[in-house]
Amino acid sequence: MRLDKFLKVSRLIKRRTVANEACDAGRVLVNDKVAKASLNVKEGDIIEIQFGTRNVKVEVLNVQETVKKEEAKELFRYL
Repeated sequence: MRLDKFLKVSRLIKRRTVANEACDAGRVLVNDKVAKASLNVKEGDIIEIQFGTRNVKVEVLNVQETVKKEEAKELFRYL
């Protein structure tokens, strides 16, 4: 699954366009490398997102096309 879509489905970022902009600005790292929105995400990847002064680091546990809001937290775990 594309990185921008995963960020939206997992509810880490609310909208896919915002996820795209964050990737374009170089604020999203996957496995310690700056990632493009089109990068394929798989289980075990470490995603780090820089929100201004705050950094969020998560590990991908599951990749699903659609998920209910309550189950979105099961797609990743905070590190």
